[in-house]
Amino acid sequence: MTGPAIDIDHIENQRAWSIRTFGPRHKRGPLGPLAHIRKELDEVAAEPHDLEEWVDVMILALDGAWRAGHEPEQIIAAIKAKQAKSEARIWPDWRGVPADQAIEHVRVDQ
Repeated sequence: MTGPAIDIDHIENQRAWSIRTFGPRHKRGPLGPLAHIRKELDEVAAEPHDLEEWVDVMILALDGAWRAGHEPEQIIAAIKAKQAKSEARIWPDWRGVPADQAIEHVRVDQ
């Protein structure tokens, strides 16, 4: 492997392609990618083992994030921070949750 597949250059390249293809952020904000994600999730549900359908959602999420005003560095930092936050949470035993249901973190009173 030559390095991370998703880095700042990758997101900047994706953003440049998206602007050329779908228009600039001030004309086409994050609601378009959000609507497209909803359609793609139906495709994921129909073919949950199809990696390409999952990747469509990821690409659209990156597109929506920069169209919402976030820079590539912020997007990458937010992904890493959210993963760390998820890992620090308390989770129920997965064996007690049906395979077709979401496993949500334990909500602690604040």
